[in-house]
Amino acid sequence: MAEKTTPRERRKARIRKKLSGTAERPRLSVYRSLNHIYAQVVDDVAGRTIAFVGTTSKTLRDAVKDDDKTEAAKKVGTAVGKAALEKGVSRVVFDRNGCDYHGRIRAVAEAAREAGLKF
Repeated sequence: MAEKTTPRERRKARIRKKLSGTAERPRLSVYRSLNHIYAQVVDDVAGRTIAFVGTTSKTLRDAVKDDDKTEAAKKVGTAVGKAALEKGVSRVVFDRNGCDYHGRIRAVAEAAREAGLKF
């Protein structure tokens, strides 16, 4: 028996119909779980991930251990922005993954903008 899709999954599908990442302007996808947050820059045409950072990444795990969730999200946004710029990506399309644009999702977006990414 098929399981029902959640409202967030329906919003995610509706959003993903409209935006896609290209080589010139990849997609910055943000996923928020209960305890962690992950961000990746994806080229959907080639089907590859250009940059990935999360609170469980080796580079950030110790840095965000004592922070609250919003501060950890800011560090993830800064780190993914720097990683994307190192790979030569300066313009992205923001994919909030069906979540509301506030709190931790907004913190990642603003920190990535401050790091140099243009949405």
